Amino acid sequence: MVPVTPKLVATDLDGTLVRSDGTVSAYTQGVLAALDEQDVPVVFVTGRPLRWAEDVFDHVGRHGLAVVSNGALVWDVEKREPVLTRTIAPAVGVEVCERIRAAVPGSAFAVETLEGIALETDFHERHPVPEGSRRGAIAELFVEPALKLLARHEELGYQEFWDRAAAATGDRAVITWSSTSSLLEISAAGVTKATTLAVLAEQLGINPEEVVAFGDMPNDIDMLTWAGTSYAMTDAHPTVRAAADRIAPSNDEDGVASVLSEIFGL
Repeated sequence: MVPVTPKLVATDLDGTLVRSDGTVSAYTQGVLAALDEQDVPVVFVTGRPLRWAEDVFDHVGRHGLAVVSNGALVWDVEKREPVLTRTIAPAVGVEVCERIRAAVPGSAFAVETLEGIALETDFHERHPVPEGSRRGAIAELFVEPALKLLARHEELGYQEFWDRAAAATGDRAVITWSSTSSLLEISAAGVTKATTLAVLAEQLGINPEEVVAFGDMPNDIDMLTWAGTSYAMTDAHPTVRAAADRIAPSNDEDGVASVLSEIFGL
C-alpha cells in the first residue's frame, strides 16, 4: 500500500485522530498500543496549546513526546517538561501584530506561552479562558518569548483574513489556520509542524520517506508534503486533500487507525 514500511507515524489530533466528540476510540487506542509494541513511534503533532493537548497524553507511546502549538513546542509527557521550544521574540511578535492590524483593522490578538494565554481586551476567545489570564494591549502582554500568536477577526472570512495578514507579514512569521472561524495561528519564521517533526525524525535516524502522516486542515499541509506518504481525511479542507497522496476515512470512522491497521497488518 505504501512504497516503504513506515518507521514513524505523525498524526494531527482534531478532525484527524480524535473523534468529533473529543474522544479517542477504543479501536484507535488498540492500534496505537499495537504499534507501540512494535516500536513504531506514533507522534501527535497538533496545533493545540499544551493545556488542551494533555487530555490525549495517556495515548502517547513509550517514546513519550508530543508536538504541540504547530511545532513550537516538543513536550516530554512523562517528565512534564519541554524538550524543544521554538518561540517568537517579543519585538518580532509585536511588529507582526502591528503589521496585521494596519492591513486588517479590527484584528485582535492573543499570546500563547508555556504558562498559558494572555489576550487583548477585544479578543473574543471561544473556549474557556484559564483563571488569572491577563488582558491588555499586545505590547503589554508580549513581554516574553511566545510559542504562538493568535489573531482573530469578527467580520472577515478566514481565507480573506489569512490572505491579507500573510501579505502584510511576509517572511517575518508563519501564518496558518486550523479552524473554520476567522482565527489565525502565527508561529516564528520557519516553525511548522513539518520542520519540528523533521528535527525529531533526524534524531531518531528516520528519513522523511519512512514517515506516514495524517491531517485535515491547512496547518497540516507542510507536514503532509514533507512525509514520504501522506493521508488527508475524507472531509479535510480542499487544499489539504489536494496536498496529500491519499485519502483516509473520516475521524469519526477511525480513519487513521484503519489505514495504520492495513499498512502494518494489524
